Amino acid sequence: MAAGAEPGTQRPGGRTARVRAAVLRAAGDMLAELGFDQLDLAEVARRADVGKTTVYRRWGTPAGLVADLLSDMAEQSVPRTETGTLDGDLLANADLVRRTLSDPRQGPLFRAVIAAAGTDDRAAEALHHFYAVRVAEWAPCVRQAVGRGELPEGTDAEEVVRQVSAPLYYRLLTTGAPLDEASAVRAARAAAAAARAGAFTG
Repeated sequence: MAAGAEPGTQRPGGRTARVRAAVLRAAGDMLAELGFDQLDLAEVARRADVGKTTVYRRWGTPAGLVADLLSDMAEQSVPRTETGTLDGDLLANADLVRRTLSDPRQGPLFRAVIAAAGTDDRAAEALHHFYAVRVAEWAPCVRQAVGRGELPEGTDAEEVVRQVSAPLYYRLLTTGAPLDEASAVRAARAAAAAARAGAFTG
């Protein structure tokens, strides 16, 4: 591995990529099962069937491992859906968020990372980067709606996308209530109505 190279950037499909995939899979499983506080690099190495020295050398700390895990998740996330209407696009985004947070593995994993971000700067930075990537992926749907005349000029596309997922995260973290289809529909409709009313301009 070249000096200064990021984990997994050398020899795509080779041993480096396989090691990274195995380690990130094990780290994600542990986060979902045990939370960030119990993310032990030695145990990750054991689960991934990788040498401890390799894991410590490449990732260094649990926060470094979480940062790489989130980068990998951002790269592999489902691309946006374009339906041709603002309502359809925002509903597609809300439903994707709902399904992700309701997933038996992904839901606990995100809760663990969000909890870690409250106390660890590197985990927080990784989480912020993950959402920046995802928001940027969906923002063109809002800009296209502006171009079609569905929304006022000057609408902040990124903020509209954030407003779609915000109620779903709030419900997940504060009530523990299931994220059903109705909750996704409400989130999408509320964001669309606010955007049409000009709440995200200026």
